[in-house]
Amino acid sequence: MGPMLQIFYAGMAFFVGFSLGKGVRKRSVSMGWLKKFQSENRYVVFFFLYVGFCISYIDRSAIGLALPSISKDFALAPTQMGVVISAFFIGYSIMQIPGGWLADHFGSKTVICIALTLWSIFTFTTGHASTLAGLLFLRFVFGLCEGPYAGSCYRAIAEYFPRELRPAFTTGILSSNYIGSAIAPIIIVPLILWFGWRGMFQALGCIGLVYVFFYAFFVKQVKPAEEEKAGAKKGSKKEYFLKLLHFSIIWKLVVCAFCISCINKGLDAWMPTYLIAERGINLKAVGYVTPIPFMASFLSTAGCGWLMNKYFDKKEQYMIAICAVMTAVFLYLMYNAETLFWVVVFQCGVYFFKACILGSAVAIVLKIVTGNIAGSATMIVNMGGQVAGFISPVVMGYLVSVFNGSFNAVFYYLIGAASVCALSAFLIPERKEAMLDLGEGSKE
Repeated sequence: MGPMLQIFYAGMAFFVGFSLGKGVRKRSVSMGWLKKFQSENRYVVFFFLYVGFCISYIDRSAIGLALPSISKDFALAPTQMGVVISAFFIGYSIMQIPGGWLADHFGSKTVICIALTLWSIFTFTTGHASTLAGLLFLRFVFGLCEGPYAGSCYRAIAEYFPRELRPAFTTGILSSNYIGSAIAPIIIVPLILWFGWRGMFQALGCIGLVYVFFYAFFVKQVKPAEEEKAGAKKGSKKEYFLKLLHFSIIWKLVVCAFCISCINKGLDAWMPTYLIAERGINLKAVGYVTPIPFMASFLSTAGCGWLMNKYFDKKEQYMIAICAVMTAVFLYLMYNAETLFWVVVFQCGVYFFKACILGSAVAIVLKIVTGNIAGSATMIVNMGGQVAGFISPVVMGYLVSVFNGSFNAVFYYLIGAASVCALSAFLIPERKEAMLDLGEGSKE
């Protein structure tokens, strides 16, 4: 493996250098030829962002599917398994707001290229972990590297799309999360069966590096329309961002994102283990049934932006509250289902409504703010969701351990999280028209 690793890391250095160079390419006359190949067509860019999000969710889903195999190699207890999953989300959460700021400051393209390159490196090296401490470190750094991607994507939506289209395309891009999660078992399970969990991580790392090359080559960096205005004030980004923090709607959305992400991250991490341990199916069968609920999430996020604009404009809190209540109902039905068929059916209901909540929360923020702080603003809400990512798997692992392998307490915990989300949504104040001018000099 020595020569292979040397070649791999040499390639990594090339990709990092290539990605960094994109941030200053306009100052290089010799690279002018490249501009001919770079597209600023919004739909081409949306496609690349979509694929990148799919890759990110495939890479992060890998640990949950590989965990039964990893736990055998490292002799992990349920609580330790939860910590392995959570390590990623600790790093990911830390980089939410900084990642959004980087995207707003340097542009989405530069940050996306660097983030993708680095997290692909650490995906690859996860396959070389030899101790639990080493595995935890690699997952933590992997999270740090992937953290800026989401904010950069939302920033890219603001760069390429006019304000009235941003909510629909934001929820559209979020649907990629569920396509990636649905595809993940189809890709990952065969790779584990063929090459083991170590070879699987190495293969995923290489896929990410191939993708970042194409993104860097074909996507052109632009600025949001608001930043192109002659009257845009220098240093106004900080002012507008601080102003945003005074809106109570933001913090109530953070609570909603946290609560529903306790369900989202918890089920994503523990569902394969639950199906194997409680429902008695094997890993191959898990690979068949796991993608199905994610398709329900895809349908939900793909359409919730349109639904919100058409029927719940300025009344988004009611849409979130209804979806939270329905999530709790389907969680109860899922756990009490007598057959695997009905487990999957009710899980589809859970994933449909929870995905609508997450999509709506981010879309509301993009309705409030202007494009020059789109990355930073959306990451406030996203951070609430990601904090749940390192708390919920550990809590669920602890509950499984305390109750001797039973998932009873786990599902009561998830239903409680959905209930708190519904309560927080009801407390969201009605959005006023004046809030739409935030970031453009409003006096509110």
